[in-house]
Amino acid sequence: MQVTATEFKMNLGKYLELVHTEDIWVTKNGKMVAKLVNPNVSSVDQISGILAGKVPEDIDRHSIREERISGYADDYRY
Repeated sequence: MQVTATEFKMNLGKYLELVHTEDIWVTKNGKMVAKLVNPNVSSVDQISGILAGKVPEDIDRHSIREERISGYADDYRY
């Protein structure tokens, strides 16, 4: 998730909770200035899981497939 520095400062507690599930990128004047990550999750584990084709448990494979198919169908409509 990407947020502005002002938004991050105003809602720090919200983002401290959210970082348990996703990384937070903080921008200032449109430029990336910080990245907040969960210290309990190794970035090596995350990358190796992605490279191995491991899908996180909270993602439904069926819905991903349907979304991809519908995207292709939109490309071929006349």
